[in-house]
Parts: sequence; C-alpha cells; structure tokens
Amino acid sequence: MILLLVVVVSSSASRMLPIAVPRPLVQIAFGAAIGLFSDIRVEFDAELFFLLLLPPLLFLDGWRIPKDELFKDRATVLELALGLVAFTVVGMGFFIHWLIPAMPLGVAFALAAVLSPTDPIAVSAIARRVPIPRRMMHILEGESLLNDATGLVCFRFAVAAVATGTFSPLAAGLTFGWVAAGGLAVGVGVALAILRLKEIVGRRFGEDSGSNILVSLLIPFAAYLTAEESGCSGILAAVGAGVTMSYVEATGQALALTRVRRRAVWDMIQFAANGVVFVLLGEQLPAIWPKAQQSAGLTGTSDPLWMIGYVLVIALGLTALRLLWAGVSMGITWFRTWRRLGLPAPSLMRLAIATACAGPRGAVTLAAVLTLPPTLPVGEPFPARDLAIFLAMGVIIVSILIAAVGLPLAMRGLDLPAEPSTDAEDDLARIAAAEAAIARIEEVQHAMAEGRADADRYVEIASRLMDLYRTRVENRSGDDPVRAREDEAIERVMRVAAVRASREAVLRLLIERRIGSAVATRLMQEFDLLEARYQA
Repeated sequence: MILLLVVVVSSSASRMLPIAVPRPLVQIAFGAAIGLFSDIRVEFDAELFFLLLLPPLLFLDGWRIPKDELFKDRATVLELALGLVAFTVVGMGFFIHWLIPAMPLGVAFALAAVLSPTDPIAVSAIARRVPIPRRMMHILEGESLLNDATGLVCFRFAVAAVATGTFSPLAAGLTFGWVAAGGLAVGVGVALAILRLKEIVGRRFGEDSGSNILVSLLIPFAAYLTAEESGCSGILAAVGAGVTMSYVEATGQALALTRVRRRAVWDMIQFAANGVVFVLLGEQLPAIWPKAQQSAGLTGTSDPLWMIGYVLVIALGLTALRLLWAGVSMGITWFRTWRRLGLPAPSLMRLAIATACAGPRGAVTLAAVLTLPPTLPVGEPFPARDLAIFLAMGVIIVSILIAAVGLPLAMRGLDLPAEPSTDAEDDLARIAAAEAAIARIEEVQHAMAEGRADADRYVEIASRLMDLYRTRVENRSGDDPVRAREDEAIERVMRVAAVRASREAVLRLLIERRIGSAVATRLMQEFDLLEARYQA
C-alpha cells in the first residue's frame, strides 16, 4: 500500500515540476528517499519480482504494439534485439574487465549481459515527453520486447561459467534457440487454449465482463509459469501471449462493454506496476551502497567518486556501442533504400544518435542482476557480486538520464521523411462500416416490422438512422475528404461540449435531490462512454 501511495505522489510530483523530468526518475528519487529516511524495507526477491510485475507489463506491450509496423521493420528489430545484444555483451564484458581488473572476466560478462536489454517500460515513459517518430518508436518497442531473452541467456551462461569454470558456445546457441522459440510457442499456445475455452463457455452460457477481465489478467501469469517450468523464456512467453491476444481480439469475440472495462483495468495495472518497478529500484539503492563499497574496497577503489565514475564510464560505453551499431546499421539501410527518399547524411547521423540515447535500462536489468548467487558451488562468495549489483543499478539511472536529456536534443529539428498518411485507410474503413450499418438496419427494420400494423413507425426510425450513416459515406467519398474530416473534428468538439453540459445538468439535479443517485450514476456512465467515444 505504501508503494502504491508513493507511485501516486511521485506521479503528481513529476507533473508539478517546472522542467520536464521523466516520471521514472522522480519515482526512483522517491524510492531512494524511503530507503534513506524511513525504516520501511522491502525484502527484494528477484524471482517474485519477475513473476508479479514483468508478465503483465510485457503481455500488455505485446498486446498493444502495432503488429503491421513491427513486422514491416522486423529486420531492424532483430538486428537490435539479437545482434546488438551479443555485440554489447562481448564488447562491454572485455571493457568492464579492463576497467575493473579485480572483477573476473566471467562476472564482467554477466554484468554486461544484464545491461544489454533495454526496458520497454522506461522507453514508453520517456516517449511521452519526447516527440519520437511513430516508426522509430515501434522499432524501439519491438527491440525492448525481444532483447530480454538474448540478454538473459547470455547472463545465465556467464554465471554458469563463473560457477563451473567451463563454457560451450554450441550449448549456448542451442539453449538460446530453445529458450526463445520455446518461450514464444508456449505463450501463443497457452493464450490460444485459454481464449478458446473462454469463447466456448461464453457462447454456451453467456459472457460475464468481470470473469473475462480476470481471465485476461491471469493469461500472462499462466504463460510465464508454463514456460519457466518448461525451461523456456517466461518473458517471451508473456510477450507471445500478448501478441496472440491482439489477434484474437481482432475477431471481436468480447462484448463492447467488456472491452471498455478491461481497457480501464489494464491502464490502471500498467500505471501501478510501472511505478512500483522504479520506486523499488530507488528503495534498494541505499542498502546496496555500503555493500558495494565493501566489495570494491577489496580492489582499492572504494572511494565514492571512483564508484560513480565506474557507473558513468560504463553507461557511456553502452551508449557508444549502441551508437556504433546503430550508425553502421542505418548507414547500410540508407545506402540501400533511404538514399532514394533524399534523407541527408547529417539527419542520418542525428537519427543514429537518437537511437543510441533511446536505450534506457530498467526492470529486467534490476531483477536479473539481483539473481546473482551469493555463493559459488564450492561455498566461496560470488566474486564482486555487490559491486556488480551497484553498477547495474547506477547504470539504470544514468541510462534514463541520457535518454531524458540526449533524446530531445537529438530529435530537435531532425529532418525526417514524412510519416505515411493513413487517411485513405481511415476513409475506406469508415465508408465500409457505414455501408454495413445501413444494410444491417434495413434487415432489422424488415424483421421487426413484418406483420405489424404500425410498420411505418419502424420505417421512419430506420430511415432516420440510415440518413446519419449515408451522410458519413457521402462525406468520406466526396470530392473534398479533407474538409469532411475537419467538419467531423468540429462536430466532435461540439458533441463533447454537449455531453459535458448534460453531465453538469444531471449533477445539479442530483445535488438538488430532484433525482436519485441510481439514475444519476447510470446517466453519468452513459455520458462517460459517449465522451470517451468522441475523444478517441
């Protein structure tokens, strides 16, 4: 309850600040204040953290990310999610070992592995403050959804190498294939099975909104646990289940009211879980600092400035490797395709810098580094464990700062090709929807009026409704669709104003006790749905 209260307070505080500061940084600061000035302590269990917080968040990201855009840029996403992670693990592993010789090479590789995945939660939080092009945002989201498995497999083998002193590249490759492909397959299979069963029960016995929403909440946990028990990636299973959920939702199985309520529930869960992740990170920092100093003292570098310097150098090294990879990748892409679009080379370099800055670390890094075993199989302490944990936590904070400061600077005035317009697709969909509505109204009118003496009454009501849809078809298929869209925008503003006035009138009647609370509640819900519809 205290964590949730801090999430609410920190969210409000981030909006009150005179300068734009990403919400995760404010939440980390509030968490650190709790750890420093109170007796509240959260006994952090990394496995429990993975189970409770990551599956629903990754499931929701997989559910809501646009699939067409992700598939269109699949080559770039895979380059970042697979190639860049491997490049980062190797490059940063040797670099960290060179920077801190007392940290064994295997531990350095383990630290580099947990630092390699970017965090979808932090990426989304920062994107709300920065006008990132839609296509670039989809690439960054797709990368952060898929690179966790690569980083965690590398981390697992690095820890095993430290514990046993052996490493097999062939075994690592085979394990990665099983963990990644198996995790996605388990997630898709579990989601399909649960949703199919729900559909059968709903078709036969009716649908209940509350139980359907609860089923959607349980799916990511079922996928995660099933995959983990199978030795696969629970994280990718949650992502696969979310992607499957989006395709099943496209069939329109759930009732409209269920979808409205479920969206509200998931928005609340996303807000709360995102906040708890970063508050927990801040709360753990004060307890880790003295342990990290003690661990670093063995190397003769326990001075706080040295510790902070290590964090800054490692964070900058990660950004430099990401810039190098993004620059080469985008250069090849520009040479093949973008050159025909007339994108100048300076803009290409700015875009590579923006991509390099947009790599904040977060929840997966925090949870993974805390799973480092306290002791080796022989009973000796795991070398430099506390130092690795502190460095990972510090890099999370610095990487968010780099994204918060560097990304707006890199994107400012960046000249990019215009985003492809979706107006034609929107017009096509709305025309088809209106024509289908007209045809269905005619069918219902004939069915309801057949054999009745007051058949004209049904014809009149149907005609009034069909005129509304015919107007939409004429506007969208006319000579000036741009003016039609502007007219609809003006109409939406007026409709919203009318709905709000209606709500105020009902509230006045309630205050004056001229209507009961039950009637007022029902009308307020209707007005809320109408306003949400007009503002969508």
